[in-house]
Amino acid sequence: MGLKEEFEEHAEKAKTLPENTTNEDKLVLYGLYKQATVGPCNTSRPGIFNMRDRAKWDAWKAVEAKSKDEAMNDYITKVKQLLEAAAASA
Repeated sequence: MGLKEEFEEHAEKAKTLPENTTNEDKLVLYGLYKQATVGPCNTSRPGIFNMRDRAKWDAWKAVEAKSKDEAMNDYITKVKQLLEAAAASA
């Protein structure tokens, strides 16, 4: 299986993460996903009153130095970690 296929498979698995997944973890996944699929952050930072979108933008901006392949690999690793942790606490 190629990296892109594995990435897409784990993107689907990420949708099954438990509701108690922390916002920090969700933001890490969001940033890595955007970096892997879009590339470096290409929008301006949302305004100070738009906290949710601002946090998502910051998460994406934080990983913009990674290549798309690096972001895909990191995303896959993070999803695996979160699924294992969820299974261990179930």
